[in-house]
Amino acid sequence: MYGDSGHKLLLDAKRTSNLAEVPLYQLELVKDIVSEISDLKGDVDYLSEQELFTADASEEERRVAQCQIFVRSLFMRRNKRALLAHQKLRADKMNEFSWLNIDPVATADTTTAATKNESLLHSSGTTKLALENLSNPEQEYFRQYQDLMLDFKSSFADIELSGDLEPPTDIFIDVRVLKDGGEVQTEYGVFNLIKDSQFYVRKSDVDRLIQQGYLEQI
Repeated sequence: MYGDSGHKLLLDAKRTSNLAEVPLYQLELVKDIVSEISDLKGDVDYLSEQELFTADASEEERRVAQCQIFVRSLFMRRNKRALLAHQKLRADKMNEFSWLNIDPVATADTTTAATKNESLLHSSGTTKLALENLSNPEQEYFRQYQDLMLDFKSSFADIELSGDLEPPTDIFIDVRVLKDGGEVQTEYGVFNLIKDSQFYVRKSDVDRLIQQGYLEQI
């Protein structure tokens, strides 16, 4: 039925809005919607031509044709809005991750399937951006947005524009390591990310590690 694919895409967008990541791009679903729009456009063009060249049609037949054109046009507009809403939400997520200093990960290139599944279990609820979940145009958009953001931030070198808007209540905090991550160099020394170990560190030194899911504040 017309509109079913668009409805599925909107449900995916709604689910995406509640996730701490950008899920896999629904390429096949998007293709189905684009194909449906093309079919509807063909129907509208055909019905419009029929109405134009059928001068002897009755008033009732004209109304039926106009109704068919109107309904198909509505489905076309709804599908277009579904595509735009879905893409806008994903773009907003990518923009947000850029300002949160979330580095994209390419797990498909660096891990086996088993290792990837294990990492997903350990990072449940962690904000992350997997490059393989993005379409090729989305990857290019994300790269260009990051370049644009870096150019903008370089104009205000003395201000941390991507820092937390809420002022910290404590300069130093206690943190627990959630997963192994190697050696970390800070202004106050070096510490190793060994799972379940705890440290008392300056908050600004570990904010990004907390965002990436290596640490949690306790």
